[in-house]
This record gives sequence, structure tokens and C-alpha cells, in this order.
Amino acid sequence: MPSTTDVRSRILLAARSEFAAYGLAGARIDRIAKAASASKERLYAHFTDKATLFQAVLDVNAAEFHEAVALDPADVPAFVGAVFDHAHEHPDILRMLTWARLEGVDYDLPGGVAPDAKLTAVREAQHLGHVDASWVPEELLPILFGIAQAWVQAPLVAHENAAETPLAAHRASAVEAARRVVGPTG
Repeated sequence: MPSTTDVRSRILLAARSEFAAYGLAGARIDRIAKAASASKERLYAHFTDKATLFQAVLDVNAAEFHEAVALDPADVPAFVGAVFDHAHEHPDILRMLTWARLEGVDYDLPGGVAPDAKLTAVREAQHLGHVDASWVPEELLPILFGIAQAWVQAPLVAHENAAETPLAAHRASAVEAARRVVGPTG
């Protein structure tokens, strides 16, 4: 007989797929329960409602996303390349975070995930002279994420225009854009 944590894990995995595809409003508990090989009653025993389940999946996804890529103060553009890679390798996580933004749902990071670590790394990169010191780190970091995710977030026209370009070229463009953005002045 599967353990409680096995059922919970199956529910979370099934919910990730469902929420990534349909968001909170469009997701259906019936489909999640069926995909998890669990009854709706078991699902509700673990998660009181659909919003609670969405929040649980979102928190796990956010933690995975933030833990997946470190920012090395010696090579900030490489961080953009790593985020680019992660966004392409795990589109379901990025879709979940996008749905959360669209639905106005915030996420919590577990105690072991320090969102300030990336800001600290940017400050260190500035101190080392690798990043233009005139940038406010809290302003620069979202720009770097935006550059990294540009190809997965771009309008369809950009995708159509770039369809013949290898993914590696898109990645190289993102890393180069980041290098130019962060580059020290003068």
C-alpha cells in the first residue's frame, strides 16, 4: 500500500502538470486526482481546496527555480545562461510562476532558499568591478531574469522570426546581452 507521502507526491506532480497547462482557474481537481491515481477524497485529505494545492505546487516550483541556479559574482552573464537553460529544460516551472503572477498569487520560499543570495552576489560583483556599480541590484536582477527568459516569454512573432535559429544561438545572444548590460562603465 502506498505511503501517505507517495500519494501526496503523486498529487503534487499531477497538479504541477495540470496547473502549468491551465492555471488555477482552468485546472480541474478530477483530472489531477485521476493523473495522480488518487481519489478526490485523498486529494482533499492532503489539500483542503484547489487554491491550497496550487499554493503548495507554486511554493515547490519557486523553490526549485530559485535553488537551481546560483549567481557567481565573477561571472554574472553565466547566470543568465544558466537561467536560460533552466527555463528551457523545465518549462512547466516557468509556466507555473507565470500563472501565479497572472492570478496574483505570491509564493513563499522555504527557509533554506535565500532570495537575497542573488542580490548579495550582484553587490559582490559590483565590488569586484564585474558589474557597473551604478546599477541598483534590486533593479538589475529582474532585468537579468528577463533577458534569460526572453526567448520563452517572447511574442509569437519573435518565435516565428527565430524559428530557424539554433537554441544555442539564442542562449549566446542572451548571455551577450547580459554582458553588455552589466559591463562596468569606463
